[in-house]
Amino acid sequence: MIKKPSLLWFKDIHFEDVNIVGGKGANLGEMYNIGIPVPNGFCVTAEAYFKFIEVNKLKPKIKDILQSTDVDQPEQLSQASSKIRKLIKSAPIPQDIALEIMMAYKKLCSFGGLKDAPVAVRTSATAEDSADASFAGQGDTFLNVTGETNVVNQVRACWSSLFTSRSIFYQVKKHYDHFKIGVAVPVQKMVQSEVSGIVFTLNPVTNNKNEIVVETIWGLGEYIVQGIVTPDQHLIDKSNWEIKYKNSVHQDIQLTRFADSNKELKVPKYKQNKAKISDTMAVKIAKLSQKLHNHYAKAQDIEFAIEKGKLYFVQTRPITTVDVSQKNINDQNKIDVNLLPILTGEPASPGSASGIAVIIKDPKDITRVQKGQILITQMTTPDFVPAMKKVNGIITDKGGQTSHAAIVSRELGVPCVVGTTTATKLIKEGDIITIDGTTGKIYSGDHSSGLIAKKVVHTLQKTATKLYVNLGEPDLAKEISKRNVDGIGLLRAEFMIANIGVHPKRMIQEGRQKEYVEKLALGMAQFCKNFNPRPVIYRATDFKTNEYRYLKWGKQYEPEEPNPLLGFRGAIRYINSPDVFQMELDAIKLIRNKYNLKNLWLMIPFCRSPEELSKVKKIITDAGLLRSPSFKLFMMAEIPTNVIMIDKFIDVGIDGISIGSNDLTMLTLGLDRDNSEIAKDFNELDPAVLWSLKRLVTKAKKRNIMVGICGQAPSNHPDLVQKLVKWGISSISVSPDAIDRTREIIAWAENKRFEKK
Repeated sequence: MIKKPSLLWFKDIHFEDVNIVGGKGANLGEMYNIGIPVPNGFCVTAEAYFKFIEVNKLKPKIKDILQSTDVDQPEQLSQASSKIRKLIKSAPIPQDIALEIMMAYKKLCSFGGLKDAPVAVRTSATAEDSADASFAGQGDTFLNVTGETNVVNQVRACWSSLFTSRSIFYQVKKHYDHFKIGVAVPVQKMVQSEVSGIVFTLNPVTNNKNEIVVETIWGLGEYIVQGIVTPDQHLIDKSNWEIKYKNSVHQDIQLTRFADSNKELKVPKYKQNKAKISDTMAVKIAKLSQKLHNHYAKAQDIEFAIEKGKLYFVQTRPITTVDVSQKNINDQNKIDVNLLPILTGEPASPGSASGIAVIIKDPKDITRVQKGQILITQMTTPDFVPAMKKVNGIITDKGGQTSHAAIVSRELGVPCVVGTTTATKLIKEGDIITIDGTTGKIYSGDHSSGLIAKKVVHTLQKTATKLYVNLGEPDLAKEISKRNVDGIGLLRAEFMIANIGVHPKRMIQEGRQKEYVEKLALGMAQFCKNFNPRPVIYRATDFKTNEYRYLKWGKQYEPEEPNPLLGFRGAIRYINSPDVFQMELDAIKLIRNKYNLKNLWLMIPFCRSPEELSKVKKIITDAGLLRSPSFKLFMMAEIPTNVIMIDKFIDVGIDGISIGSNDLTMLTLGLDRDNSEIAKDFNELDPAVLWSLKRLVTKAKKRNIMVGICGQAPSNHPDLVQKLVKWGISSISVSPDAIDRTREIIAWAENKRFEKK
């Protein structure tokens, strides 16, 4: 029997070696061996991992922990993960394997003439049934690792990441054998990128297959991926390798590697308006990229870096069209037009479904809700979320298209009709009904046979304007992360806090702060891990008093306010209750330090004055969270005072603003968006609202900070998206049901601007 190697250099790896080096390792080896310039390195194979587990007799110990764990209980799952990872990290690596890794690291250093060269140590899961793709993004990555002992330790840390909470959960639900999945670890020379860039081997705006787009910035590539810096662009014709279009963009900041961390620096003045690469280099990059395109027989999205004039490719992935069958989304299900509705309301979440009506008047009764029913209630609160996840459709008496029910149902992909006024009175418990969330109509009887399910095609089109998604339910993180989005523009805390279920002040009173922090962090981690390295913008808790009162013990701590929308909410809460806010900050620190996830940013909502923002910022700073390339501070711009005094708010020191069009429209027009009587007058295209939006975008651009929008307006009004792109907005964040059509609208709007140039 041929002994399997514990370590392979990239030169000895090919794509068919995926079962011993994982997807990342196989791809790096494949590129290396077809002549693509790749930073040199080696892979510690899955064989080394299996030997490590066997020698230390870890299998029975891990098995015992897993067998006594209910993965549907987050606390049990987290504890099991911690125990297993501790077992792995404390077990010694067999001497022959450790020595082989050390010798390989020394050899890699010698190629560059350095004693301790910085390397990247990454995780690459392997399995016979190609589970590697399913584990993408779950393993740990360690950058700027120096010294042979540190490299060995980080290899072991990568092995332990096969047993993160999310990875264990996934393996159990997919019925994978934990002990047939291995972990390979690519170790690769770090590149000090003077220039970084991205190549698309077709035009991402027009889908023209005869064009290649090359985009470049100064410094490390993180800033181009996150959209912090606008890149230079070369548009190249594949037929003759001539440059059809190019532009050079001013750049005043860059991200640079320093020791074991990254640091933002000013771009030297003489380089700020200089082209990042020559035309010759652009064509060279394009030709090599087309070589990859031809080799894989698919259009590629490629990342590259240039160090001391030398070009390196660091990653490639296919640009594909994903064919997904969807049941209740994007208006794909049709109902016989000859049917007469029994009730009509506001369409809030597209799609159609039939089911048995269940009427819930108090959130305490949600345990009565069964899977597949149609939930009918006056209005929903965060306490309804567990029930909303089970039903086929949702109908409310009250609320408009930006109410809680509407927002949550869109995120869950559940058809919803709001503002019916009389649904809870007209429809009887046990009635069989059909709901059409696209038209707002409700029908008596089961018309599911008349529903026509169609295929939805999601294109992975790229745009300069970032497209983010609004999310809050951790269970959706994995599914939505696979969609064509550049990150999360609004991560709502309220869903996670509703799942904890107890008022935070009660948790403090009982000395359960650590439990609260860990539960909140566990929810955050699901988003950050799935979307990593794409940014996740977490909005600090914006519960209103009436919503807090629904939590256990909530009525003991919260007053009854006549108008909670304008009451004790947002930034003023953090100032008046810093102990509660501190738990959120501790959860963020846990994400950064324990989970080692650096893509979580913080956003402050409902900030009434620059003085409030300044006080909140001090609390954040005192907690040890300082603004940096990996930790950005945003403010929600959702109050008229934010618009009027935007310069004063920016002066406090923030990295960006995100426009909350829901509250901004409500407060500008002076109407309650949760009142179904006047919800029809809620209009984001009112001239006063448009003036406010334009002022915020143009002011933010002038002051060199990021500006996005995360309200419902872009989902509702395609023509508004065109205006926002024209004004120069950095990002647009929409509900999951609007991802594809919004990307198409952005691409069209950008193409119009491109044609004008």
